Amino acid sequence: MKRLLSIELQKIWMNKASRILTLTYFILLSFIALIAAIKFDIGPFKFHLAEMGIFNFPFIWHFNTYVAAWLKFFLAIVIVSMMANEYSYGTLKQNLIDGLSKKEFILSKFLTVVLFAFGSTVFIFVLSLILGLSYSSYTEFSIIFSDLDYLLAFFVKLTGFFSFCLFLGILVKRSAFALGFLLVWSIIEGIIKGLLAFKVFPESNTDETIMQFLPLEAMSNLIVNPGPRLSVVKNIGTQIGIETDIDYSINYTAIFIVLAWTAIFISSSYKLLKNRDL
Repeated sequence: MKRLLSIELQKIWMNKASRILTLTYFILLSFIALIAAIKFDIGPFKFHLAEMGIFNFPFIWHFNTYVAAWLKFFLAIVIVSMMANEYSYGTLKQNLIDGLSKKEFILSKFLTVVLFAFGSTVFIFVLSLILGLSYSSYTEFSIIFSDLDYLLAFFVKLTGFFSFCLFLGILVKRSAFALGFLLVWSIIEGIIKGLLAFKVFPESNTDETIMQFLPLEAMSNLIVNPGPRLSVVKNIGTQIGIETDIDYSINYTAIFIVLAWTAIFISSSYKLLKNRDL
């Protein structure tokens, strides 16, 4: 496995665009810390995000994983390009000629996907720990390390999403078309969601029950928007008569669904490559 992973990392690092995108991704992740510096002081109006509690433990695990998940598209481009370049540069054929089996080839790609997801998760863990210890009002050990299941959800979300991108890269062979297909699929899921909610099941939650099994929707359900969870947002909602009963805990059903889709994407990638005439 170490040999397979080193081969893929070398390919990525030798490609200038992939190297820049990967570095940009992790640099942007670190920019989450800059949110603490956002401060407005205009007369009686004072606004400081860090003082609103977004970096309080354990809320920070929820907030940072949700924000960081939006940046996954940078690595998605790397994953898709990683596969497209295999066809463009002929390295896929060369790897097979050199003795690498198709199963090992897919395994090397999946290991890279898992490494990217794991590296991102560790990065967010360290960043959140530093920010939390710097700004949180709660520093008890039991509070700091509660709600760490958001990191698990973050890891599963990235692994599933990158596996989907890998599958599209193998299916379409061209990075631009693969990313376009990803966009089209998200639109299709949105249309299905709208039809189920407003046409088929307008008076029930059956649409949500069905939608949770679609890949992108399942990934989205892993970490919900943490905004309404902030005390300042709750207070505003209470004052204007809006009460929410959102469940912010990690949905383990969604985790199992995303893991199932991940297995489907990887196995389908292998079958495509196995049956394709290279």
